[in-house]
Amino acid sequence: MRLPALALLAFATLSAAACDQFLPDADRNRPETARAFPRADRPVAHIESTRWSDEESRDRVNEAEDVMDRAGIRPGMTVADIGAGEGYYTIRLARRVGPQGRVLAQDILPEVRDSLAMRVSRENLDNVSVKLGAADNPMLPERSFDRIFMVHMYHEITEPYAFLWNLYPALKLSGELIVVDADRPTDQHGTPPRLLKCEFEAVGYRLVALTPKPAAGGYVARFTIGGNRPRPEDIRPCSVKRNRRAG
Repeated sequence: MRLPALALLAFATLSAAACDQFLPDADRNRPETARAFPRADRPVAHIESTRWSDEESRDRVNEAEDVMDRAGIRPGMTVADIGAGEGYYTIRLARRVGPQGRVLAQDILPEVRDSLAMRVSRENLDNVSVKLGAADNPMLPERSFDRIFMVHMYHEITEPYAFLWNLYPALKLSGELIVVDADRPTDQHGTPPRLLKCEFEAVGYRLVALTPKPAAGGYVARFTIGGNRPRPEDIRPCSVKRNRRAG
């Protein structure tokens, strides 16, 4: 006898709820798609604002231009701006890559995504698209990006290992992941460089350079993919205690 569609849906929902009862307490509130990955062994900062600082102040110290120079952003490149917020880097990346390049701006908050989409439309940026992502998956197309930017947002990712693992295939083999963050504890809206390096290397990335950048609030780190992304169950989480010292 075939069950009606509503009955099947109810059965699936009850089955999932029953399975959740056997999960450790710490895993019950995690996305199901992230549970194969280790949890972050450190605090995660709460999202408090869609901007790190006002755009005029950042332009006065030439922040975006200098970071884009260090990242090697050139006309014609395809770039992703993860956690794009109000679009400070999105707008400037769009100008730098030009009409032959592409910028994909992503955020996990629908209202932020919608506001940025309106700004992109208002400024007639035909080379920019705006996308909604998830806390554990940026949902980017594979082998599509020369550079991926993560500016003052890594410490807010609730599932860093799942997120980095799902982000890995989006980079071209010659691409780089660019991280801008502050050198302070994650619960103070920063990431100590030693901890950053450990977490990225745990998922198969390789640190190319880490450069102090006080005008951007901390440092600029550049990573490439090493061609050896581990299985989720083989990822060893980094301890904030072992990585307390910066450097």
